[in-house]
This record gives sequence, structure tokens and C-alpha cells, in this order.
Amino acid sequence: MVHLILVCSACQTEFAAEAKAWRCAKCKRFLKLRPRTPFTSKAIIEDDHSLWRYRAMLPVNSDTRIVTMGEGMTPLVEATFAEQQIHFKLEYVSPTGSFKDRGTTVLVTKLLEWGIKNAGDDSSGNAGASLAAYCAHAGIAADIFTPSSASPTKLAQIEIFGATLWKIDGPREAATTEIEEAVEAGKMTYATHAWSPFVYEGTKTVAYEIWEQLGRRAPDWFVSPVGQGSLFLGAYRGFKDLLAAGEISHMPRMLAVQSDRCAPIVEAITLNLMTHAEIEKRQSIAEGIALAHPIHDREILEAVRKTGGNAIAISDEDVESAQHLLAETGFYVEPTSAVVGAALEKLRPQGIVVAALTGSGMKSPIRPRSPRPVAT
Repeated sequence: MVHLILVCSACQTEFAAEAKAWRCAKCKRFLKLRPRTPFTSKAIIEDDHSLWRYRAMLPVNSDTRIVTMGEGMTPLVEATFAEQQIHFKLEYVSPTGSFKDRGTTVLVTKLLEWGIKNAGDDSSGNAGASLAAYCAHAGIAADIFTPSSASPTKLAQIEIFGATLWKIDGPREAATTEIEEAVEAGKMTYATHAWSPFVYEGTKTVAYEIWEQLGRRAPDWFVSPVGQGSLFLGAYRGFKDLLAAGEISHMPRMLAVQSDRCAPIVEAITLNLMTHAEIEKRQSIAEGIALAHPIHDREILEAVRKTGGNAIAISDEDVESAQHLLAETGFYVEPTSAVVGAALEKLRPQGIVVAALTGSGMKSPIRPRSPRPVAT
């Protein structure tokens, strides 16, 4: 059994790896997990077709009951898009329709290992739906705090899994304030997709899968929407693991995509800041990445800069156009995912490009375009 500890990312204070330790008690910064298990290809469980094929690289005990619904090993589909050849990683075919299941399976497995009976999270929809589903599967009660303006389809999904839904008026950040108060009052364990290092241990597997699916090589670019950056940073850490293990010869260039109505990372790159820029947040149809204060901002910026990557902000108009273009290519995604399509159109990255499509279009349906005239 590996003895895990949590270390504050700022003051280096160490904490026991247990459910209540979700941020540093002293300086309120996020915690890092130590040790992180190095990648070894010999440990892959070849006949397991979920992300748990990498169980040896995940922070769970050997006798732990795994809470899984077959998440991971999502398709990598090559397609011509905007006159480019792109490899689309179809994260939206995950059990609850978004990439969030990667982190949730590891986090809820740890909750079960710790004997937790009630867990909660704040979410614009996808993370809440994922936690609600996996908690239902594990027999854990769930409370989900969401903005009241969140997609009705996502809210219905949360409730159908049996979670208690708390719809909070005001901006996205108001839901965070409400759950933090509930956690401080001892009403539930904070199973936070934004803060928990176990979530990022789950999302790192996207890099391992891409490496396998590309014939054990790295892409030249990895493109992803960025709000809190859990998939983006998971991929960055996963590719770093592969590089350290000698399995790849180079890091992919990391392209972070945000909405121009909430682009603290893009602004930080533009202004050459070491932390996220202070911005005036506006409402966007890409609700899943409308976060003004990303917790892991320094590492997101590091990922972009150290890999020679880029960051771009996309307008709502371009998001909607890209959503239609992706659908016409066979990929039905929500607006938060469609920012990737718009970024590909604008920047046209060269080489082997992997673009993550993170959430299903079933989550936030849009009106179809007017039918094209029939050829005569």
C-alpha cells in the first residue's frame, strides 16, 4: 500500500490524504498529491478497455473496490474539418456525456475507500451530473449546487440520478460560495472536481490513451476547452509522465481555448502575466468554461508556455457556427466543446492535431440551421 500525502502548492504544508483535506487549511491554496506513480507501459492491463487499464498508475489501493461504469478509452476519430485532418478525441461518449467521468471515477472510488456517505460539488452541470451518477452507482448520497441559469437538460440529468439539486441564483461563483459554507458547517464532504488532486489523476489518462491510439507516439498539438482546466492539465501531466518514461520524444504543444466573454488565461498570455488576468466576466453560451478565477492558473499558463502552445478566445457567434460545422462532420457537441472547432478554424495548427470534444450536444441542444436547397 502506497502512503499518500497532500502538499500545499503554495506553503508546502503536508496533510494526510483524506476526504476533508480539499485545500490548504493555512493559505487556502490547492493541494498536490505525493507521490505520483510513474508511468510504465508494462503495467497496462490489456484486456481492460476502460481507463482502469492504467490502474497501476492511479492512486488507489490494490484491494479497493473500483467505482466504474466503463469510462475512458473513448474513440479517437480522424476527420477532415475546416480543410484540415484532425484527430477528434470523443470524450462526449463517456457514461454521463462528458469528460468529467474520467476524474469522477477516481474521486468517487477514493470516497468509497474512505467510507464517505454524503458528498457534494458545485458545477455548471457536467461535473454535477457525473458526480451524481457515480455516487448513485457507489451508494453515496450527493448534493449538487448549480447556477439556476444552467442548462435545464443538465439539471434534469442531475436530478434523475437521485441527487439533491440546489439551484443558486446569481453568477457561477455563487454556487461555490454556497457549497463551501455547507462543507464548513459539516453537512457534507466536498467532492470537488476543481480542487481535488484525485480528479487530475483520472484526467491524465486521456494522454495515455491518445499515446496508445496514435501507435505509441505523441501528437504535435493537443487542443481543449479551458475553464478550471482539469482535462487540459490532466493531458499535460499525462504527456509529461510519458516523456519521463521515455515513451514519447516530445511534448505536444498545448492549445487552450476559452470564450471571449470569460478569458482570464488568454488575457494572461497576452499580458505576459504569471497568474490569471482579472477580467470582467460576461455570460456565454459556453457555460462550462465561464470561470473567471481558475484555481490552477499557474500550471495552465506553464503548460501553454513550456510546450510552445497557444491560447485563444472565441466569440459566441463563432462557437455557434463551429457547433453546426462539427455536427455537419458527424460530431454533435455542446457549445463548450464547440470552442475547439472555432479555434481549429482560426489557428489551423499543423502536424498531428488531437482536439478534445468534451461534452455531448444532448446537454445543450441548439436549433438546426435552415435546410439547404435541394440540388436540381
